Amino acid sequence: MRPETMASKLKALNDWVDDVARLTRPDSIRWCDGSDAEAAALRAEMLADGTLVELNQDTHPGCYLHRSNPSDVARVEHLTLVCSKNQEDAGPNNHWMDPAEAHAKIDALFDGCMQGRTMYVMPYCMGPIDSPLSRCGVEITDSPYVVANMRIMTRMGAAALARIEREGTFVKGLHSIGELDPERRFIMHFPEELTIKSYGSGYGGNALLGKKCHALRIGSWQARQEGWLAEHMLIVGIENPQGETHYVAAAFPSACGKTNLAMLIPPEGYRKAGWKVWTVGDDICWMRPGKDGRLYAINPEAGYFGVAPGTSRSTNPTAMETIAHDTIFTNVAVTADNQPWWEGLPHGTPVTDWQGRPYDAANGPAAHPNSRFTVSAKQCPSWSPHAEDKQGVPISAIVFGGRRPSLVPLVFEARDWTHGVLVGAAMGSETTAAATGAVGVLRRDSMAMKPFCGYNYGDYFAHWLSFDKPGAKLPKIFHVNWFRKGDDGKFLWPGYGENLRVLEWIIDRCKGAVGAQETPIGHVPRKDDLHLDGLAIDGTALDTLLEVDPMGWAAEVADIGHYLDSFGARTPEKLKAEQRRVAAALANAGAPARKVAAG
Repeated sequence: MRPETMASKLKALNDWVDDVARLTRPDSIRWCDGSDAEAAALRAEMLADGTLVELNQDTHPGCYLHRSNPSDVARVEHLTLVCSKNQEDAGPNNHWMDPAEAHAKIDALFDGCMQGRTMYVMPYCMGPIDSPLSRCGVEITDSPYVVANMRIMTRMGAAALARIEREGTFVKGLHSIGELDPERRFIMHFPEELTIKSYGSGYGGNALLGKKCHALRIGSWQARQEGWLAEHMLIVGIENPQGETHYVAAAFPSACGKTNLAMLIPPEGYRKAGWKVWTVGDDICWMRPGKDGRLYAINPEAGYFGVAPGTSRSTNPTAMETIAHDTIFTNVAVTADNQPWWEGLPHGTPVTDWQGRPYDAANGPAAHPNSRFTVSAKQCPSWSPHAEDKQGVPISAIVFGGRRPSLVPLVFEARDWTHGVLVGAAMGSETTAAATGAVGVLRRDSMAMKPFCGYNYGDYFAHWLSFDKPGAKLPKIFHVNWFRKGDDGKFLWPGYGENLRVLEWIIDRCKGAVGAQETPIGHVPRKDDLHLDGLAIDGTALDTLLEVDPMGWAAEVADIGHYLDSFGARTPEKLKAEQRRVAAALANAGAPARKVAAG
C-alpha cells in the first residue's frame, strides 16, 4: 500500500486528508493504489483478524464470507439525511438537517473515532476511467472490508487518483464504522459541498460511499447542475438475429426482478433464432445527451452488490455463474463443507447461520434476508464489453415497472416524453397480505428513486421534462408489469426469460415495426402484436394482461394527481396538466361498465 509520504499531488486532497486525520486520530494512514498485491495483503489481514472467513476454495475459489454486526444489516433511511442549505431543495422526499448543525453533530462522533485503527484513503472513479460521463471521488474509511468491496464496485486506485489530480475536483466521502451503535449512526449528504459523511455502519449502502450515496444522491444533484441523469436503473442490451443491439434502461422498485432482467436468458426458441442479451449494468445508470440528440448511458459501477436469497440456477443461472468464484459474501449461511448457502438454493444444508451460530430454524432464516454478494461485473457471462465504452451506449427505450397484481397491463407505451415522465413519476408497487397484513396498499416510488433522489422530487420531475427540447431524439418510454394476477391469485405471465417477448415488442415499437392499440393510458399491444410462439398461455389470461379498465384507471389517475400535489409548488405545471389530460381521456372512454380491450 502507498505509504503516507506518497500522498497526492493535489493540495486540496492532501489538506482534506490531513484535516480528517486530525479529527479522527488514526494510528496510521494508507493510500490505496488498487493493486493485486495490495488486495492480497489486505485480505490476509482480514483473514487473520476474522473480518473475513475463507469459504471452500475447491467449490468456490477466491470466495470469502463477512459477517456484519446483527444490528447493521441494511440501509437506514430514517438516518439518511440530505443537508442542503435550503430545506425546500431537499424536498418532502428526503430527511433534512441544516448543514452547519449536521456537520457539528456528525463531527462530534468522528472525533477520535479511528484511534487504534488504520485510516484508508481510496481514490475511485464511478464509470470507465477515461469516460467524460464518469465522476470521481475519494472515500476515507477505517474499514478494510469497505476497501475490499470498493475495489470491486468502483475503479479504485492509482488511475482514479491520476484523473482526480488532472481534474482537480472530487466527491469527498468520510466513513467510519464507529461503534456500530444504531443510536450513533448517520449517513449525511451535503450536495452543495459534494461531501458525504457516514458514521456507525459497515453495511454496503451506508458504507460503500461510491454506490447509493455518490452515484445516486450526490450524483442526481450533480446531474441536475450539469444537464444529465443519474438513475436507479439497469442497462441491458438486446441483440436480435440480424445483429442489431438495442439498449434498454429500466427502473423497478425492490422485489420486482431487476437483476433477473439485467441478466435475462432468452427462451429456447429465441436462443435458437440467434437472440442474445448483454448486461451493461444491474443497478445504476448515468445518461447524458450525445451530439446526435440521443441519450447515452454508462454503468458507473464496476461490480454487483446483489441480494443472495432467492438467487438460484432456476431464477438466475447467470448470476450463479458470476458468483462461483472471487466473490465476497456477506451474511450468508454456510454448509458443513464450508460452502455459502441461502434460502432459495435447492441443494445443500446450512449448519452455521449468518451470525456464525449453529443453524436452528427457531432463530429465523439461515441467511439474512438482505445477505449479499459483491463480485466484479466482468465475471458475468453476459457482461457486455460495451460497458467500458467511454461514450456510453445509446438508449433506445426507458422502461418503468412495479409489482401490480391488478389494473396495470403487461406493457404499455407512453404517448410522448411528457406522458412518459408522468408514468415514471406514478410508478409503484402494491403490498401483499403476507408482507403487511393489508392487500393492495400502493407505495409510489417515482422512477424507483424514492430513497435515492438527492433533491426535491418536484425539481427532479422538472429536470426530466427539460430533456424534451428541439433536436432531442429521446428514447420511447414504457411501463411493464410482470405481476398481474388472475382471480385464482396466480401470476398470469410466466416472467423470467419470457419477458424477452415484451422487450421484443418494445424494441419493435422503437423501430416503428409493430402495431399497438391506442388507449387512454397509452399504446397497448394487441394479441397479434406479441410474439407468442412456443408460449403456453391461456387466451383469457392474455385478455386480462392487456385490458385497460377506464373506471379503475380513473381512480388511479386521480390518486396520481394527489401524489403530485404532495410536492407542492415545485411540481411542474406541465406534469399536472398531463395528469389532467389522461384523466379527461379516461372520462371520455365510455360508460362505467365498459372496458377497452386490447384484442
